Amino acid sequence: MKKIILILFILPLFVNAQSRKQEQIMDKFVANLMSKMNLNEKIGQLNLPSAGDFTTGQVKNSNIGKSIQEGNVGGLFNIKGVEKIRDIQKVAVEKSRLHIPLIFGMDIIHGYETQFPIPLALSCSWDTALIKQTAQTAAKEASANGICWTYSPMVDISRDPRWGRVAEGSGEDPFLGSQIAKVMVEGYQGDFSSSENILACVKHFALYGAVEAGRDYNTVDMSHLTMYNDYFPPYKAAIDAGVGSVMASFNVVDYVPATGNRWLLTDVLRKQWGFKGFVVTDYTGINEMMEHGMGNLQEVSALALKAGVDMDMVGEGFLTTLKKSLQEHKISLEEINNACRLVLEAKYKLGLFQNPYKYCDINRAATEAFTVQNRALAQKAAEESFVLLKNQDDLLPLKTSGNIAVIGPLADAANQMGGTWSVGANTQENLSVLAAIKKYVGGNAQIAYAQGSNLTEDSALQSRVTMFGKTIYRSDKSDETLLNEALEVAQKSDVIIAALGESAEFSGESSSRSNINIPDVQEKLLKALIKTGKPVVLLLFNGRPLTLPWEEKNVPAILDVWFGGTETGNAVANVLFGKVNPGGKLTMTFPQNGGQIPLYYNHLNTGRPLKKGHWFEKFKSNYLDVSNDPVYPFGFGLSYTSFSYGKLRLSNIALKGNQVLKASVSITNTGNYDGSEVVQLYIRDLVGSISRPVEELKGFRKIFLKAGESKEVSFDITPNDLKFYNADLKYDWQSGKFNIMVGTNSRDIQSQMIEWDK
Repeated sequence: MKKIILILFILPLFVNAQSRKQEQIMDKFVANLMSKMNLNEKIGQLNLPSAGDFTTGQVKNSNIGKSIQEGNVGGLFNIKGVEKIRDIQKVAVEKSRLHIPLIFGMDIIHGYETQFPIPLALSCSWDTALIKQTAQTAAKEASANGICWTYSPMVDISRDPRWGRVAEGSGEDPFLGSQIAKVMVEGYQGDFSSSENILACVKHFALYGAVEAGRDYNTVDMSHLTMYNDYFPPYKAAIDAGVGSVMASFNVVDYVPATGNRWLLTDVLRKQWGFKGFVVTDYTGINEMMEHGMGNLQEVSALALKAGVDMDMVGEGFLTTLKKSLQEHKISLEEINNACRLVLEAKYKLGLFQNPYKYCDINRAATEAFTVQNRALAQKAAEESFVLLKNQDDLLPLKTSGNIAVIGPLADAANQMGGTWSVGANTQENLSVLAAIKKYVGGNAQIAYAQGSNLTEDSALQSRVTMFGKTIYRSDKSDETLLNEALEVAQKSDVIIAALGESAEFSGESSSRSNINIPDVQEKLLKALIKTGKPVVLLLFNGRPLTLPWEEKNVPAILDVWFGGTETGNAVANVLFGKVNPGGKLTMTFPQNGGQIPLYYNHLNTGRPLKKGHWFEKFKSNYLDVSNDPVYPFGFGLSYTSFSYGKLRLSNIALKGNQVLKASVSITNTGNYDGSEVVQLYIRDLVGSISRPVEELKGFRKIFLKAGESKEVSFDITPNDLKFYNADLKYDWQSGKFNIMVGTNSRDIQSQMIEWDK
């Protein structure tokens, strides 16, 4: 036993010693290389242009090839094809003076060739081990194809579903968002020893999810208390997990653009959090500071460098102005050297100096992407991300018999299944919902299809939301004709599956919406299908929460399938017909209408709150025309089975100091199907030096129970779970009373009060 204790004590010391030794070797190598670099070559390492498209063998004669030879390029991004990347790398390491390799990046947001569910959907699985595995698989596929840097994870907290980029994040909660940020960084990066690991880039630092009016690239205005308690945690979790790079956001922070904000990029990121990697701008982020009123290109470039930016994406402000700014003493050589060193260190950690072609293995490219195993994982991830929002009279799962109508503009739209940001996707094998259903039922049921409507009534709007090769067939028939065709099919059916909602590019970057309803022409179709009296299953495609008050009241069954990636079609069929029991839970609140936004579960209380169960009271905090409630709360999700929660049991109700509180509850599967449940722990600090949220997620357990099975679920709560940033931005906890809450979502909970003294 003493030997084991001694080993456990010595091992960390040995690991730390080895780590320090490796750092010393890296420092010596980088310092030696930089001693040979001239000023232009140092500035060149800070330049990240977009490569454009090359054919193999073409690059050395191109303008970008000449820039690489001259040492004016540090990296390139969004090139697909290992042969192309190898050719470009060859120019860098064989034709440039110092043979410095390039770093190759890509927007691998939710998979490379094999697409996983969009990040918002994936977060609804509440399965961090699965999420980590998807990041590992994405890294493996990308690294096999020459990519060694991904602009992911996107960890922006957002409380506004009008913002299209909620599709890229993990929802509204800082605790869950932090857990996901951590595992994604670990999944992408590993320890860099393997050629299957790539550099992660956490984005967008910071507060991008809080843009006013949900309009992309817009202004953000936020108190430091809200920053530190609600928006910063996922970024910090990624830093603590060792993320190698950070991308600055477009928005202002304290009225200074993030790209030029020294308090944000140096004081917080490096001094407070200890970040050791490099900072890259978002696309033309430096240039855009001119529109913010921060000066001309030379001035904003100097501002960015002095703030802590190390690499300039696309804008070439660094490349074209830093030398002049240095001559005019507006920046220092030390600042250029520091940025250059950080970029070179990233390349060293990736192993590119030891082997510039580490990520250019043609054999790996041919065998490790879009494999059967990877697609099986994509299907599992999609199935776990689906959220059952309603299932009146157990309409789902469906029987594989009779006459089934599949109706809607998204029913036969295979190219939409991957969702937004599918840059490197292989879509050759994507099945539409219609094709997958036909495949699943075989000859056991009759499947009839009708388009029913176009995606939107407005053809110009439809063209804006079906970009990047994701067009949806637009019929030249009138809306009335399409509707009548659908009703004719519906009348002959036993059940109707209505595949409706958003297209893949209805959400994502530059895809903000002022109204987040199902498009009007589709809603008209849905209402007509309901009027037939036939049972209707709404199969909802979306990259954000939608406003569904009418649908919740009138549609018997609603299954939110988001955009599930490569295997969406097969996953949908498996869930619709009961091979898989859905168990996803929402990670963003679904409002009744846009007027309630922002609507989120972990809000502060008001001094005039409504009484529980009341809809309206004069001189209370409420609306005249709608209740304060969401349609679906954070953490909500149904199952084909049912779960019964026993009484919440606490190990103590009066604690002191560093005691541990155990909260336990017994969960029983009381239905007829095996299934998963996400048990959620919330805490409310009832008395504090500042007002605290009405509840905060502090833990969760995803469990699987067979029909009739029971399981005890316990949470260990420590003072660390009670900490928050106070008015002095000190992270600590305070004595007082706390509500401990456990339940199936943020609304349906049971609670007990405790007292905890320091």
